[in-house]
Amino acid sequence: MSEPGALRMRLEGLVREVAKFGAVGAVGVLVDLGVFNLVRHFTELPVVRASIVATVVAIVFNYLGFRYFTYRDRDKSSRTKELVLFLLFSLVGLVIQNGLLYAATYGFGWDTPLQSNFFKFFGIGVATLFRFWSYRTWVFRALPAKEAVQTAESFLEKTPRQAVHRQPDHV
Repeated sequence: MSEPGALRMRLEGLVREVAKFGAVGAVGVLVDLGVFNLVRHFTELPVVRASIVATVVAIVFNYLGFRYFTYRDRDKSSRTKELVLFLLFSLVGLVIQNGLLYAATYGFGWDTPLQSNFFKFFGIGVATLFRFWSYRTWVFRALPAKEAVQTAESFLEKTPRQAVHRQPDHV
């Protein structure tokens, strides 16, 4: 394949990945903000604690979406390692996201519902950049080309082969 063709295929793959990541992430943002506002409305939890609860719920939702939708074609050989790395990087994202909310709330006194939602959303955006990079680089790694070929070959070997019989050409 020509180099421009290969580059175009890689870019198209990246665009598809970003779109899938964005779709799961967008629903995850709705889950995060929805739970955040429900917790703020129905409990007396302080703003950052309510945000942490909401972020944890969104992390669980996002793992399921990323594993079974965005990165379903990625290496599945070590789910325990994948989950540990996902939780580790999600924890870093949680700190980024809620650290910004904490600074706005307690550092600047911006604690109205509108301000809290704005800085929660802003924190989600900043943390998402980190999460996209870390998830695709460390958590949901692409299979190396050699492994992908071996996996495909082993799959084909397991499927029953149907013999195709051709009638001889008669002249």
